[in-house]
Amino acid sequence: MTVLTRWDPFREFTTLQDRMNRLFRDSFSEGQEALTTSTFAPPVDVYEDEHNVTLKIEVPGIDEKDIDVRIENNTLTVHGERKFEKEEKEENYRRVEREYGSFTRSFTLPNSVDPENVQANYEKGVLKIKLAKKAEAKPKQIKVNVGGERTLEGKEAKGASRAA
Repeated sequence: MTVLTRWDPFREFTTLQDRMNRLFRDSFSEGQEALTTSTFAPPVDVYEDEHNVTLKIEVPGIDEKDIDVRIENNTLTVHGERKFEKEEKEENYRRVEREYGSFTRSFTLPNSVDPENVQANYEKGVLKIKLAKKAEAKPKQIKVNVGGERTLEGKEAKGASRAA
């Protein structure tokens, strides 16, 4: 037996509106303390050349002492925290768009990376992590010899004597 259900095009919008209202009600009831307990994910660029795998992570406004970089079980983990400035408490904020709180980013390293040869530099709000590749993983160029001692179509090799 087939059951016919009347289609209501606005049913999904009503559900979405209810969810959004609940979200705003919950977030505004917590106040500014919610800013200090949130998490965020800073943007990361990952690129590779023949010698290194390099990560650039945007973390402006974070002290280098609040950043932790670790490699464990072939996984690179970067953890940090951007703290909300309490000194500006008397200011009446109209809008807060910068993200505050802690972050953790993890990356599985390829087998070609040497976990003992890692450099991390923090400059102008960008954390740059350079992971050196193992020597056996680096590309090797092989020279191709042209000519040499060989014969082509019955002809003698270059420099061979014609004495019979």
